[in-house]
Amino acid sequence: MKTATSIESRGFVRFRTVFLIVFGLICLAPIAWMLLASFKTNIDIYDPSSTFSFSPTLKNYVSVFAQADFLQFFINSLVIGVGSTALSLLIGVPAAYSMQRFGMVKSSGMILLSRVIPHVTLLVPWYFIFASMRMVGGYSSLIISHMFIAVPLIVWVMIGVFEGVPEELEEAARVDGLTHIGAFRRIVVPLVVPGIATSSILSFIFSWNNFVFALVLSGNDTRTLPVAIFNFIGYASIDWGALMAACVSITAPMIVMALLGQKYVVAGMTAGAVKG
Repeated sequence: MKTATSIESRGFVRFRTVFLIVFGLICLAPIAWMLLASFKTNIDIYDPSSTFSFSPTLKNYVSVFAQADFLQFFINSLVIGVGSTALSLLIGVPAAYSMQRFGMVKSSGMILLSRVIPHVTLLVPWYFIFASMRMVGGYSSLIISHMFIAVPLIVWVMIGVFEGVPEELEEAARVDGLTHIGAFRRIVVPLVVPGIATSSILSFIFSWNNFVFALVLSGNDTRTLPVAIFNFIGYASIDWGALMAACVSITAPMIVMALLGQKYVVAGMTAGAVKG
């Protein structure tokens, strides 16, 4: 005979399954529409009867990569994303270690305020500072502005990761003759590589997707992919097919990166949320 508890448990499992399926469909619907539209002509995109039945074409992708100089935008996003991520790790990882080991975890809340401040409010001071230094339009201004957001994110994640590393390991290494910096570099860093991978992925994804800073601070030779997509929206008309092909082209690398680093991202975010 089935107990009331087992019936309630089975009902909860069914509810959870239905909820996850509906939530997944809601999340995937725009991506599926974008992917299908990237292989359609503009006429098929506007025709409801051609939602799933149409003759696929690669014309939109050819148009994006051949006519819009999309490859240069791709390279610009890659340079800025890798540069800002690497420099942010050099600052954020030692900063998180110092805060966790020397009892300054509570002060990290001040650093995390930069994650709360709307990015658009930073544009005016950033533009004024970089313009006075003649840096507007170059890679350096975009890399520095992205670091302002990435460093607190890395600190937030890495503080939780460092809490999982026993201090006794460092003490044993120092007894064996290593300095404090040597113990950090040779003992601690190898143990937190998954956390560093998590921080790198999150920082790079932020830089890759950032639109506001790139719109104002980039120049003709340093425009990034989000700004390039914005250029597909014309005053009189929109080339929906090319626009969707461009969106798929910049989304695909992030989806692949998220899938490959999924377990590191989840572990790092959990560590930062619970221990931070």
